[in-house]
Amino acid sequence: MKPNAIVYTSNTGYTAQYARMLEERTGWKAYSLDEAWSALEEGTPVLYLGWLMASQVKGLKKAQKRFQICAVCGVCMGKTGSQLAEVRKANALPAELPVFTMQGGFDMKRLHGVYKFMMTIMGKTMGKRLSQKPNLSPEEREMLRLLNEGGSRVSEENLSGVLAWCREQK
Repeated sequence: MKPNAIVYTSNTGYTAQYARMLEERTGWKAYSLDEAWSALEEGTPVLYLGWLMASQVKGLKKAQKRFQICAVCGVCMGKTGSQLAEVRKANALPAELPVFTMQGGFDMKRLHGVYKFMMTIMGKTMGKRLSQKPNLSPEEREMLRLLNEGGSRVSEENLSGVLAWCREQK
């Protein structure tokens, strides 16, 4: 079924950036989950985007209670297209539901409360482990750089798989 809208949950803005990029390229209106709750009717088919935490797509459970989810996009620190099996399993997503992951970014200054605390610990732990590893893969080097320096990895290229799926729906 073709989505009528894009619904997203964003914590630091990277997921919102992808939602706006998809809105521009598809013509489907993008709503934050809170906005969509009152703007869209129950059962509306949507493309859902949420940020990932421990492979959980944030806001997805709430969105599933009100909307018909046509595809799920998780925005993460890892490489675009990574963690697909983990995301599908952690969110109990059926095999026929399209699932995508896209690299977003990391900015400690944009985090608040428990998420800032958790990422401080995770960043130190993962950063230490990676910096002590003798031969880092290019992906590990990029993750260490992202943890140490932060920054956005939002790009048109990261949307290519989702955009191909969207074109198929039109």
